[in-house]
Amino acid sequence: MIGEEDAKLITANGAANHVHLLISLGRKIDFPELVGDIKRDTSKWIKKQDEKFDNFYWQKGYGVFSIGQPQVETICKYIKNQKAHHAKRSFQDEYRLPQKYEIEYDERYVWD
Repeated sequence: MIGEEDAKLITANGAANHVHLLISLGRKIDFPELVGDIKRDTSKWIKKQDEKFDNFYWQKGYGVFSIGQPQVETICKYIKNQKAHHAKRSFQDEYRLPQKYEIEYDERYVWD
C-alpha cells in the first residue's frame, strides 16, 4: 500500500469516527489513488479481524492538508494525542478549520 507507492507513513492515529495519517509523498503520487488503496486495504484487513466489522466502510470523502518539514514534529504530536484533542474539540469542528484560512468547501461532500 503506502510503501509500494513512493510514499512513507510517518505516523497514524485516530478516533472512533476518523483517522489521521502523516505521509511523506513522492513527486509522482496520484493522491486519490493512494487514498483509495488505503481505504480498500484497511477495509479488507479490519473485516478479517472479527465478524463484528463485517459492515465496516469508510466514508466516500477525505481531507488532505499539506505541511512543510518544520511542522512535522508538531503534527506528529497532534496525531499522537487524538484522544485528548477530541475531548475538547469535535471532529466536525476540527474539520471546519479551513474556514479560518478562507478555504472554501461544500459540507454536503464532507459528511457521509
